[in-house]
Amino acid sequence: MALDEADAVVIGAGAGLSTSAGFVYCGARFETYFSDFEQKYGFKDMYSGGFYPYSAPEAFWGFWCRNIWVNRYMKAPKPVYETLLKLVSDKDYFVLTTNVDHCFQKAGFDKKRLFYTQGDYGLFQCSVPCHQKTYDNQDMVRRMIESEGWLIGRVNEITPSEGKQPLMMIPTDLLPVCPVCGKPLTLNLRSDDTFVEDEGWHKASERYRNFLETHDGRILFLELGVGFNTPVIIKYPFWNMTMENPDAFYACLNYGEAFCPEQISGRSICIDGDIGKTLNDLEKC
Repeated sequence: MALDEADAVVIGAGAGLSTSAGFVYCGARFETYFSDFEQKYGFKDMYSGGFYPYSAPEAFWGFWCRNIWVNRYMKAPKPVYETLLKLVSDKDYFVLTTNVDHCFQKAGFDKKRLFYTQGDYGLFQCSVPCHQKTYDNQDMVRRMIESEGWLIGRVNEITPSEGKQPLMMIPTDLLPVCPVCGKPLTLNLRSDDTFVEDEGWHKASERYRNFLETHDGRILFLELGVGFNTPVIIKYPFWNMTMENPDAFYACLNYGEAFCPEQISGRSICIDGDIGKTLNDLEKC
């Protein structure tokens, strides 16, 4: 198959990959960790909760500390990323992803082969920003989570302390502030022109560029769960690079959106279905 024949693999990963791994923002997972927010504010998924106009920063971070912990520091419910790593571990690979949940590193992927182009739930930055630096937030978010009454257990799973209903706000003294200018810290997520591209971001970008420049033979462009929110980051470049390289092959695994341009259809495979199941089938082969 194309994976066996490839000299190198470029993985492009979008939200659909994490969805297949169980990182869903609604349903039972939402109810387990956010039923109190649903009851008070009325929203029914974590995505909506991230945009709710909370009346105070303590309430804003009361929601966001849980959202960050559950989607960044806890492991994905299903081993989809681990299966993917098994399939490419003996290949020369690189990962470009718009996901911000850190699932690749949690599954054991080499961090020097990863480019998180849209940011990371695990990083804070100045909201202004007054300088181009980011800050690891695990310790800060841990203190917020514990102040709400959660107990952190094995593999960072959280449970309410002594069966009590967790609080929905954090203390004022735990609000994250910039150590340089004193303005609020915010998540390092690309949403506007205040996004900080720090030294680590630029080094990862350079490693990705170097990987593409030094591999021009039998390359598999493996696109996983990429939709049309930001097609210019992964989808369109993968199509173009496959067109330009007659030895390249394009594969798209996506639920409901698996297709390719006619120009590369002879060197492409598009599988419409659950990514985790498809990867499991490949592993068995």
